[in-house]
Amino acid sequence: MNVQWTSPVPSVRNRRHKRIDSDEPVSKCPRLSESSSDAGYLSSSPGSPVWAAPYSGTPTHQGPSRIGQFLLMPSADRDGVHSALNICTGEEFVCKVFNMAHYQEKIRAHSVLPPHKNISAIKDIILGDRKAYVFLEKDYGDMHMFVKSFKKLGEELAARLFYQVASAVAHCHQSGIVLGDLKLRKFIFSDEKRTHLKLESLEDCHVLEGEDDSMSDKHGCPAYVSPEILNSSGSYSGKQADVWSLGVMLYTLLVGRYPFHDSDPSVLFSKIRRGQYCLPDTLSPKAKCLIRSLLRREPWERLTAAEILIHPWFHGAQETGSGDLEAGSTDQTVPTSCLENNESLFC
Repeated sequence: MNVQWTSPVPSVRNRRHKRIDSDEPVSKCPRLSESSSDAGYLSSSPGSPVWAAPYSGTPTHQGPSRIGQFLLMPSADRDGVHSALNICTGEEFVCKVFNMAHYQEKIRAHSVLPPHKNISAIKDIILGDRKAYVFLEKDYGDMHMFVKSFKKLGEELAARLFYQVASAVAHCHQSGIVLGDLKLRKFIFSDEKRTHLKLESLEDCHVLEGEDDSMSDKHGCPAYVSPEILNSSGSYSGKQADVWSLGVMLYTLLVGRYPFHDSDPSVLFSKIRRGQYCLPDTLSPKAKCLIRSLLRREPWERLTAAEILIHPWFHGAQETGSGDLEAGSTDQTVPTSCLENNESLFC
């Protein structure tokens, strides 16, 4: 397969793109079963305030294939994501596949966002006739599966991880980027010891044109959606909605379940609109304070992402918390029925 260098694409800063003359698979393995689809969104339904955006770049095949110098294998549990191996260097990557018509918009935020240690960077891009192959750093699993495996986290460990999450979000907000579909799955571990987190990608974010962060779309995971998105038929603050999602993430890390959950979407949305949730007595006062500062029904009463980073809980958790993972009690574990049977609601 011939590989040709093309001139830089204007939407990505200082990045050269390789072009291949065909993006048809070189090899297939029909014995491998088709990977399961788990987009993590609520399916569209009449009257639903949260809708699912279709993935724009579906793989052209299901078995392993070769694109340029990379060998690709579809991920079994991540739709539209491939494991990639550079057969020349032995390096491992993650590859996302997009339609050529949309890929520049999908990666646009990388051209305006300064590098950050908690945000994944694009390592390579190969352009085919119909698809664009975007290569990112290899990861070692995401936060959603991490919390699901261990039920809940001790405050010291949760503080170390959540600080990295909030740092990535604050960096995006300061650079004029609203993440929108913010959830635990968006954060991946970049090391085998699972101590370093990175925001997995920026493909669903919004690049602001100025200081105004008003949003109107309803795209997102129901478990993380904020009350103002459900209540408003007009615009809402994208940054403040991101902070609400951070509150849902922090609650889930510490308690082991979502603050608002129900298998019926209408009941779930009703609970979110009311904004009522329970905080276990086992949480420290500073942890409770931070959660309450994020999960506020009125958007303007929430902390900003930058203000989260100076909250005293981060220092207090290191002094009094445990660094070990704690198994949750029965009433504090992540509900299996919600995660397994209603995965589209709880993503």
